[in-house]
Amino acid sequence: MNARGLVLFPGAGSDAQHSALVAIEHAVAPLPTLRVDFPYRLAGKKFPDKAPVLIECVKSAVREFAKQLQCDTEQLVIGGRSMGGRMCTMAASDEVDPLNVLGIACIGYPLHPPKKPDKLRTEHFGNLHSPLLFISGTRDEFGTPDELELAWKLLPIQPTVQMIEKGRHELRGADAQVATLVAQWLQNL
Repeated sequence: MNARGLVLFPGAGSDAQHSALVAIEHAVAPLPTLRVDFPYRLAGKKFPDKAPVLIECVKSAVREFAKQLQCDTEQLVIGGRSMGGRMCTMAASDEVDPLNVLGIACIGYPLHPPKKPDKLRTEHFGNLHSPLLFISGTRDEFGTPDELELAWKLLPIQPTVQMIEKGRHELRGADAQVATLVAQWLQNL
């Protein structure tokens, strides 16, 4: 494994204590792992900040963790659940100040809002050059397998894709499976 550390971010409706993030941290041990709460969560708010604030949180947390580990961000893997994974991809694809990382793991990437398949969240995909892992459920209301397959064609590098049969967006009951898939993917980076 080439990764020196892993930084994980939660989805919009949860925090850094989310069971999937904790399971991933345990699965990759002893790899140093940092689970990060977004500023709105730390302030006790229920609704996420605007994307620029969330992206800046990802960048600063990852850069600070790299300093703590005395390595470059290019030696870290980042990722998260739903919105957390999306913000990681947006931080890495920033045209002005991209966050260069070893890889990005997206668990339940929110391709579009539920029942709004025309509102795709792929405008930044062409700027993603890090290896990517996407883990999604086959019944995810934020992106069907067919919709995701089309979206992945927009990426410059083909991602690693793992589909969890009958899984919905929250992938309830699949924490151990998700954690194992992330750990296996990290071994090959």
